[in-house]
Amino acid sequence: MKTMLLQHLETLLQIVACGQLFIATLNLFLERILGWKPALDAMPLLVREVFKIHSWFITLTCGIFGVLTFRFAGAIARHEHPMLAWFAAAVGFFWALRCVMQWTHYSQSHWKGILRETIIHWTLFIGYGLWASVYFFAALG
Repeated sequence: MKTMLLQHLETLLQIVACGQLFIATLNLFLERILGWKPALDAMPLLVREVFKIHSWFITLTCGIFGVLTFRFAGAIARHEHPMLAWFAAAVGFFWALRCVMQWTHYSQSHWKGILRETIIHWTLFIGYGLWASVYFFAALG
């Protein structure tokens, strides 16, 4: 029974890792996909530069989380080293905090009453919440 649970957790971690790699890749194209160029060009130079650097670092962070999780999913699930539980807890906290920020830092005017944006909003919120849950479950064993 325990072996089956570990296999499921390992698979879930690999699925979450793929999701994070997808988000990291998607972030590289958000400016074009969302048509942000005019808004970014209108920003003061320093704000624009900070925005772009932060975007790259979020992309890199998601990529690192995805690669490490995919590569070490089995070891994370089996708690082969205490550091892996700490890693899982930290990444779980990252995604849980992202869920909170989905509601506290984005105006509902971006999505409320607009079907496509509402679907995207809820999909991201639920997805990030599930990712956090998988990592917390892995951290707690």
